Amino acid sequence: MMARRWYELTEHEWSIIEPLLPNKPRGVPRVDDRRVLNGILWRFRTGSPRAEVPER
Repeated sequence: MMARRWYELTEHEWSIIEPLLPNKPRGVPRVDDRRVLNGILWRFRTGSPRAEVPER
């Protein structure tokens, strides 16, 4: 496991959010919810454009 980046959710934060997300498959394969949410939070916390989003 890689070290958590400053903009990523902690395990505690994720344990609160994860049960609120849908988990049933529907047609298109799901992406990693945590990765998507970390990307959204990174965008809001930095204000940087999408092109500068880190790969993970």
